[in-house]
Amino acid sequence: MATIPLQTTVHGSGPGIVLAHGAGGSIASNFGDLLPILAADHTVVASDYPADDTPLDLDALADALVAAAVDAGVETFTIVGFSLGTAVAVRAAARHADKVTGLVLTAGLAAPDNRVKLAVQAWQDLLARGAYESFARLVLLTGFSAEFVNALPETALDDMVAQTAAAIPGGTKQQAALVETVDTTADLAGVAVPTLIVNTTADLLVAPANSRALSDGIPGAEYVELDAGHVVMLEQPAPWSAHLTDFLTKHNL
Repeated sequence: MATIPLQTTVHGSGPGIVLAHGAGGSIASNFGDLLPILAADHTVVASDYPADDTPLDLDALADALVAAAVDAGVETFTIVGFSLGTAVAVRAAARHADKVTGLVLTAGLAAPDNRVKLAVQAWQDLLARGAYESFARLVLLTGFSAEFVNALPETALDDMVAQTAAAIPGGTKQQAALVETVDTTADLAGVAVPTLIVNTTADLLVAPANSRALSDGIPGAEYVELDAGHVVMLEQPAPWSAHLTDFLTKHNL
C-alpha cells in the first residue's frame, strides 16, 4: 500500500498514461492544457503530490504513482514526467517493469547538478522565511528562457510575480528537498521500454546537459530539442504536445 497520499483524478479512456509533475508544480500547472489532448484517446491518471509537509522519498513516490494507476484499474501505462517527474518516472520503470510500457521525459535529470542544488536550496530557504515574492522572482528568473522573460512588459512581469507568489503549491518545500537527493543514474541502463527525451535547450533551471545525459544513458532513447526554458508548457506548448503525441502514436502506446 502506498504510504505517500496523492490526490488523483482519471480522465478519458484507452491505453494508460500516468502523469508525473515537477517540484513546485501540479497536474494543472504542468499538464493542464496537455491533459485533454492525451485523454482524447488514453486513460490518463493524474496525481498531485501531497500538498502538506509529508516527507517525500523517490522510491515511495514512484510506488505511490504506480499504485494510484492500478487502483484506478490501469494496469499498464506510459509515464509522462516533467522535471522532478522524470526521476520519478525512471524509478517507477525500474521498480515496476511489468507496469511501465513507455517513458516521456521532459526537462529532466537523473541527479541534480550544482546549479539545480543551489536553486532548490534557495527555494527551501525562501519558503521557510515566508519570502514568497522573492521565491516567485527566482522561479521566473530560472524557470523561463531569457528571451521569454525579457519580452514581457513590466506590468505583466509584476503580475506574474504576484500570481506566482500567491499560488505556490503546498508541499513545494518537500518537493524541492527531494530534488536535492534524487539519483536515477544507475537505473538508466536498465530502462527497456520506448523512451522519448525532450530537452529544453534554453533551460536556466535544469541545464540541457541533464537531458542529454538521460538520452545517453537510456538504451535506444529517442531525443528531441525545443528552444524553450524550463516551463516548456507555457513557452512552446504546441511543439511539446506534438512531440509527445507523435511518439505515443509511433509506438502504439
